[in-house]
Amino acid sequence: MLSKSCYMSFIFFLTCGMILAQDPPDPPDAVTKVSTSAANWLKIESGVRGIGMGGSQAASGRGLSGAYYNPASIAFIESSEAYFSKSQYLAGITHNTIAYGTRLTPTDYFGIHLFYLNSGEMEVTTVPSPNGTGEYFNVLDISLRLIYGKQLTDRLRIGGSVKYIREEIYTTYMQSFVFDLGSNFNTGIYGIILGMSVSNFGPDVQFQGEGLQVEVDPEDDISGFQQKITEKFSVPLVFRLGLQKDVELEGLFGSVHRLTVSMDAINPIDYTVYGGMGAEYSWREMLFVRGGTHLFHDTAGMSLGGGVKWKIIALDFAYVNYGILEETLQFGISLEF
Repeated sequence: MLSKSCYMSFIFFLTCGMILAQDPPDPPDAVTKVSTSAANWLKIESGVRGIGMGGSQAASGRGLSGAYYNPASIAFIESSEAYFSKSQYLAGITHNTIAYGTRLTPTDYFGIHLFYLNSGEMEVTTVPSPNGTGEYFNVLDISLRLIYGKQLTDRLRIGGSVKYIREEIYTTYMQSFVFDLGSNFNTGIYGIILGMSVSNFGPDVQFQGEGLQVEVDPEDDISGFQQKITEKFSVPLVFRLGLQKDVELEGLFGSVHRLTVSMDAINPIDYTVYGGMGAEYSWREMLFVRGGTHLFHDTAGMSLGGGVKWKIIALDFAYVNYGILEETLQFGISLEF
């Protein structure tokens, strides 16, 4: 028979799902903040396990794969971990992640995390040459992050990171430093884990560079050029609140099976509140099947994923349906040593 904990978990997540499944706000109230921040690529998910679970990783993220969602995830590394992922995103865009983390002491953890996005080649157009000048350029986005995590008790872990971000568009660029903070707390109530994080906290950013120079009469400026001053924009601050529960299956199928269910509420500063729900089934912690969905998101919908782990190596993949856009595929590999 199912345990009382299993029944309570089912009722809890069913109730939360029914609340989130209610109709979203009317469009006039739902889109007032869209396109009010810069560096929106910072909101692109980069953890393959989390992507396969509908982005619900604030509480269920583990290791380097979960660091994007919550820096406290690094405090689950057993010894050392190396991680790499590659994603074929929308419209020919690709992004990759490479990371390394280690356990410094029994309670202290450190990691370095690099995210790199390439838009693919685009042709330069100008007013005199609207069909192209014959030149090409790529939009390049980089996030280099240093992560620190600490296990305060057997139930509470915290983490933080500092990120150097840079975006290059032809001959203009933007760069800055932003910060992430997060926590992971085992409530002790029916095995429910609570995760919270705030991402991309930092100053407003501004583009600069050669591409903003315009020719002027030498009488106005002896150099013959003047620099345009662009408006400053905030970076996309994101708040996450997540819940995770491991549903007991031992009484039904034996201890070789595990089912993890998770749910996140996500509140970006430049978008409406949306959610993510997901689940992961594990057999002997070697074979994994994942699924999830994004709720109230304008494009992202159902996601699927899976993975296999053998000794120190793990391989993962994820698929996301973006509706009228197209599907995306992500692949990841991690080494624990």
